[in-house]
Amino acid sequence: MGERPTPIEETSAGGVVFRRRNGDQPAFLLIRDSYRNWGLPKGHLEAGEAAAEAALREVGEETGLSDLVLHGPIQEIDWFFRFRRRLIHKTCVFYLMESASGEACPQRDEGITACRWLPFEAALKAVSYANAREVLSRAGTLVAARGEP
Repeated sequence: MGERPTPIEETSAGGVVFRRRNGDQPAFLLIRDSYRNWGLPKGHLEAGEAAAEAALREVGEETGLSDLVLHGPIQEIDWFFRFRRRLIHKTCVFYLMESASGEACPQRDEGITACRWLPFEAALKAVSYANAREVLSRAGTLVAARGEP
């Protein structure tokens, strides 16, 4: 029996962004990746960067939103995948963020093809990945607990 390959460790941070308008139910922001899957904005930490800083930077870059307010951590998730024949173990911490205004615009040079605001239930159904759906579900609970602004 062969040895198991040692995975390359990667760390990312991202956000679940919500918005309320005129007392309506909150809307949640999803991004569509180059594989046409809907998910949450996230990206790698830069050297010396704290996870919360990276989350704000990455969400801003991937969505074009600049008025993000960080409300705190939601959940850390991890998964394994293969990229260029190497095994990768990725860990990602997600933060709850709020955006009061601004037009979301996908960062196309990073493979993001669309940004979309959806009500909670529709966003849950649209998310392509089970672990991102779990993060979004927790975020929905946190937003509901916050009540109206």
